[in-house]
Amino acid sequence: MNHDHTHPHHHGPALSGAHDHVFLGDNHTRNEKRTWLVIAITATMMVVEIVCGSLFGSMALTADGWHMSTHAAAMLIAAFAYLYARRNAENPRFSFGTGKVGDLAAFGSATVLALIALLIGWESLMRLQNPVSINFTDAIIVASVGLAVNLVCALLLHEDHSHHSHGHVHGAHDHNLRAAYLHVLADALTSVLAIAALAFGRLLGWSFLDPVIGIVGAVVIARWSWTLMRDTGAVLVDYNAAEDDLGPEIRRIVEAEGAQVQDLHLWQLGPGHRAAIVSVAAEEMRPVAYYREKLSAVPGLSHLTVEVEPSHA
Repeated sequence: MNHDHTHPHHHGPALSGAHDHVFLGDNHTRNEKRTWLVIAITATMMVVEIVCGSLFGSMALTADGWHMSTHAAAMLIAAFAYLYARRNAENPRFSFGTGKVGDLAAFGSATVLALIALLIGWESLMRLQNPVSINFTDAIIVASVGLAVNLVCALLLHEDHSHHSHGHVHGAHDHNLRAAYLHVLADALTSVLAIAALAFGRLLGWSFLDPVIGIVGAVVIARWSWTLMRDTGAVLVDYNAAEDDLGPEIRRIVEAEGAQVQDLHLWQLGPGHRAAIVSVAAEEMRPVAYYREKLSAVPGLSHLTVEVEPSHA
């Protein structure tokens, strides 16, 4: 039995040496810088809101400030994950590099998002039972400023797949960036819903609308958090989606050569990077390099181990 490892085509930063394990996403550094910028904007806004809220006696301002702080804390998880993954990209203790650190961070962040949804839902239910008097003008101004800030941040964190060299590859998403983006979006959504509720409340005197719309927001945010948990959890436990076409593609290439795929393992290494272990059985034994070369055309396959055994047919 002969087996060998290779990186058919590696999209990470080039290192000296033929075999590195850097599986960071294409835009790792750019995304890291943008996340820190968004944290700076959010933290500044948060301090301004809490200070002004205290000075003007506006509960809406203060509450929004503290609400922003939870999202800022969650975005710190993303920022530190980028930093850690980059600093340890060549640490040999990570057998397959640090590409999945972002998924681990995003899973943690999704948990925070779920808690925020629960808190918004709970607070809204409490307000339905005990309505709070709302200073509408104050609150609308706060929500509008908050929304403007969040939209700027959302633009900064939006993942543009047109710039992906292999954006079509299954698993090319940077879940860490997506987690930070969803936190900004959740904040923006609560601002939009608050503006709508306050506007109607002011025009029609429907103060019950604020908590009712709060519950709607909580449900939407909970749904986002669930999809993020599901997608990042799948990466962490090496689960391959049913619609993933990498496995069938590898089988097709090997079996077109008259060989049999005895065993195939596929997993995600980082955004846009996949690994495979392919065990090939063939009557006519070909060298490992032959199959490796054939499989080098598979997009997004960044680490490949091939073993060839004689078939006992």
